[in-house]
Amino acid sequence: MKHMENLFETWSLDREIVLVKLLNHPREKVFAAWMDPKALAEWYGPAGLSIESHEADIREGGVWRFDMVGVFEGKQQRFPNLMRFVEIVPNERIVMDYGTPEPNDPDRFRVTVTFDEQSDGKTVLTMRQLHPTAKRRQVVIGFGAVEYGLQTLDGLAAWLDG
Repeated sequence: MKHMENLFETWSLDREIVLVKLLNHPREKVFAAWMDPKALAEWYGPAGLSIESHEADIREGGVWRFDMVGVFEGKQQRFPNLMRFVEIVPNERIVMDYGTPEPNDPDRFRVTVTFDEQSDGKTVLTMRQLHPTAKRRQVVIGFGAVEYGLQTLDGLAAWLDG
């Protein structure tokens, strides 16, 4: 874990992916959708995948352990995920380390989500991912991380609108 902390001490653009979504809701409501384990399991993840939550301790130092479940190549598959919440500043920022439940997952990455409210009451949500290497960033872009991330934010928008 110490290696991960050192890895994320500096922010490097060649390892970064940035996703932005304008949401038609105040930031308190948008932030609350991230803090409620039941809500998070309802909207989180790319289109076509469902979430099976196994542990949801959403606080600084807590974890959310879940599977993304979907049908690929004609059969149901599970993708184990783990988010470890590093910092939570209510209505402003969530920082988490994201990867698999494997303790030494070499592909774990840092995610910073910020919530900025516009004067019209809408919220600009910015999700910044910092991957361990530039090569890993290219790999995840190659398999659709940007598209899937945007689908996740679309799911949040639909959930908030619903």
